[in-house]
Amino acid sequence: MGKRELQESVIELKGIGEKTGKLFNKIGVNTLGDLLYYFPRGYDLFEEPRRACDLKENIICACKLTIIGSVTRRHVRNLSIVAFEAADETGRVKMTFFNAPYLVNSIKSGSTYIFRGVVRRKGNFFSMDHPKMYKVEEYAPLIGSLQPRYPLTKGLSNNTVMKAVDKAFISAGGLEEFMPYEILERLHLIGYLEALRKIHFPKNADELENARRRLAYNEFLVFVLKLRLLKQNSEEIKNNYPMIEVADTTRLLEQLPYRLTGAQLRAWEDIKRDLESDHVMNRLIQGDVGSGKTVLALLSLITAAANGYQGALMAPTEVLAAQHFESFKSLIKKYDIKCLKVALLTGALSAKDKKEVQRQISEGEVNCIIGTNALIQDKVIYKNLALVITDEQHRFGVRQRGTFAGKGEGTHVLAMSATPIPRTLAIILYGDLSISIVDELPGGRKPIKNCVVGTGYRPTAYKFIADQVASGSQVYVICPMIEEGELDGVENVVSYTQMLRATLPESVNIEMLHGKMKPAQKDAIMEAFARKDIDVLVSTTVIEVGINVPNATVMMIENSERFGLSQLHQLRGRVGRGEKQSYCIFINSSDDEDAAKRLDIMNRSNDGFVIAEVDLKQRGPGDLFGVRQSGELCFKVGDIYHDSDLVRESAMDADRILSTDPDLLLPQHNVLKELVSTKSANFVDFTTL
Repeated sequence: MGKRELQESVIELKGIGEKTGKLFNKIGVNTLGDLLYYFPRGYDLFEEPRRACDLKENIICACKLTIIGSVTRRHVRNLSIVAFEAADETGRVKMTFFNAPYLVNSIKSGSTYIFRGVVRRKGNFFSMDHPKMYKVEEYAPLIGSLQPRYPLTKGLSNNTVMKAVDKAFISAGGLEEFMPYEILERLHLIGYLEALRKIHFPKNADELENARRRLAYNEFLVFVLKLRLLKQNSEEIKNNYPMIEVADTTRLLEQLPYRLTGAQLRAWEDIKRDLESDHVMNRLIQGDVGSGKTVLALLSLITAAANGYQGALMAPTEVLAAQHFESFKSLIKKYDIKCLKVALLTGALSAKDKKEVQRQISEGEVNCIIGTNALIQDKVIYKNLALVITDEQHRFGVRQRGTFAGKGEGTHVLAMSATPIPRTLAIILYGDLSISIVDELPGGRKPIKNCVVGTGYRPTAYKFIADQVASGSQVYVICPMIEEGELDGVENVVSYTQMLRATLPESVNIEMLHGKMKPAQKDAIMEAFARKDIDVLVSTTVIEVGINVPNATVMMIENSERFGLSQLHQLRGRVGRGEKQSYCIFINSSDDEDAAKRLDIMNRSNDGFVIAEVDLKQRGPGDLFGVRQSGELCFKVGDIYHDSDLVRESAMDADRILSTDPDLLLPQHNVLKELVSTKSANFVDFTTL
């Protein structure tokens, strides 16, 4: 199978008609290549059914049980709850289903099923909430297998995706290896086609890990090559916008009600030195949550404006961009910063308002533009853009940053990230940028109080949440998954929201937030939370980059053992932003002692850089059957902590390749050259040319 065949439409596969093809298109799968690179989000390991007496609390178990007694249905608020008991000769299990009223008529007492789900203990009984139900003959062929679970859309089943992927592999037999044999042998990496096949259909955990490592190395090598080439080019760019230190920044620093920390002052000196140098600035400000990076961005934008240039700040969400805009407007008014003329440009603006802001930008009426990726659209023409700033840098790719900088000629680039990556990795992963670290927190803030607890603590946590809401505070609850069925054994936003509404007092306003919502809906919910219209927000990690809500004092993270420590720290950073005492509750749903030891660092430290170093040392292979880490440079399969050895090896291999072939012109580097020049390391790009 060559490149041309991989670019064929998925509709060409037998059994996929136009209707199903449109469903595949909806999830971003248009070609056979897209399909083979559409990796599972998790895997189900199906075990032999256990007896009721052998069930283990807080893990996924399958149990062959017969329904006994009557099936009852009741309503709590708008929630429909179906409940019944099932038993075998060794014990009974209570079953509860939410919003599944059809079960009352479709199942009967005396029927036998395999129930598979997370086991809880309620009083003297085991229980399962919303378990999967299989007929005995349906479950038998699944025993002992690893079944891939794909991200889906309504109307597209997991089985349909599995069959389509399998058919695509039948046509992919001609794929050739493009990685040098020396690298594969030295790093003990399997072949490319084998890795692709086993990432979809592994026989066991070892096969899955071998496949993932090979594909992760592909990602890292291409990423580092892009960075090396970008840095080579940027080092040669002359500073077309030399700037001098201005009185406006000195005056602001004198008026602020606090003094900058030593780390902030060192970073500010780095920025000033870059702006005054002979070459363009390409700098990363890496600082912990709440370390004061925004004031450095403001000082930089004031410097550009006072020197007669425009500056722009790009945030990853419209809510965050709007928050920056309002904050800057307030500071401009409070401290009389006359040189700064600020404007907001996001996709949420009406066509008329967008056109007006674009006019102001092109004619130079505004010199500080804050927005989302609307800032890099073709219609936006800057008069004299000299400085671009990206907030939450890990949410933007190298290409986006390059496109942003390309809106001007020889534009200075300042990136900011609150993801505390160990310096050894940051030097590689942000290889095109000079790095300033802000590792001190401003004084005056109360440290967050943390606790790592088991699932038995939940009733106490719910009472604490209710008390905090009654005192006027707000609460975040984080679940790894969006809805039931995506991944067994972990809490999901939809079911958890329903459960909390049935558990907490009716006066508590509970809403949910997740990535499948439309941007406008997400923004509306986050704005409502900021206005205090919502008391408890149940969310996925989509709030990891969110808004500043000083009134939020509690963060509870379910299945915390499923996340990397650095991501837990990022999530914890949503609270502790006001004057009130804040708390973070980490629910550990695992009985594993190693998981408990790993999470203990969250009890002992609020320092993101300390946590990042521990994460680097302690991170195991991750939960390969569970939650993908998110927000950390957005690799598809690679994990910069667990795969830190591959990150370092890829950096050395990239340097070796470029030392002999700096422009990737040799025939053996044709594929790598194409990969480096494309938007992403997609499957199609890895084929032989």
